Amino acid sequence: MLQIRPSEERGHNKLSWLDTRFTFSFDQYYDPKHVQFRALRVLNEDVVAPGQGFGMHPHRDMEILTWILEGSLEHRDSMGTGAVIRPGELQHMTAGTGVMHSEFNPSAKDPVHLLQIWIVPERKGLKPEYEQFAYPDAELRNQFALVAGSEAPVNIRQDVNLYISRLDKGKEVKHALEPGRHAWLQVARGEVAVNGKALKAGDGAAISDEKEVRVEAREASEALLFDLA
Repeated sequence: MLQIRPSEERGHNKLSWLDTRFTFSFDQYYDPKHVQFRALRVLNEDVVAPGQGFGMHPHRDMEILTWILEGSLEHRDSMGTGAVIRPGELQHMTAGTGVMHSEFNPSAKDPVHLLQIWIVPERKGLKPEYEQFAYPDAELRNQFALVAGSEAPVNIRQDVNLYISRLDKGKEVKHALEPGRHAWLQVARGEVAVNGKALKAGDGAAISDEKEVRVEAREASEALLFDLA
């Protein structure tokens, strides 16, 4: 079974400095049909204007991932971390018992385009942690690369594996789903066919009761695949 979440049906909020699309309910946007999928709680697509960003604010009891599509994002937090995240680099923060952080676009002329992902952790009260890992394009090209999970370079504190693929036009990648597992496929850019169904940039798909996920690129594309309990 495959249920598509069309890009244009997502929640939307536009400020002078921030343009956000919400796949799931978030902040003042609430849709009882789209609160979360399994442990995947938030999947926001943000475009932040040059020199703007999110001031210092708190989080707790959430696994937070950031994936940059274009531009760069400067991160600072109460753990003493200071880092700049760029395309090909995955940021992970375990908010756990509580952490403060800020995220700003350091460029004076270019916007930053990113995906902000929240995953409900395996339990509350974890120790806050930060990590960042770079994935060369060759590792992501025309295959599903495991970038985050219990056995991945980036360790999510939940039974979730995140795969990312950058596909050339006409290429196909497959991912087997074990019995009882589910998947969420998010198209970050381009246009693909997922198990024969067409998806474009911004579209997502909830996948259950399938043996595999097949993704064929109808143009140069980038997709994120969450394998969830």
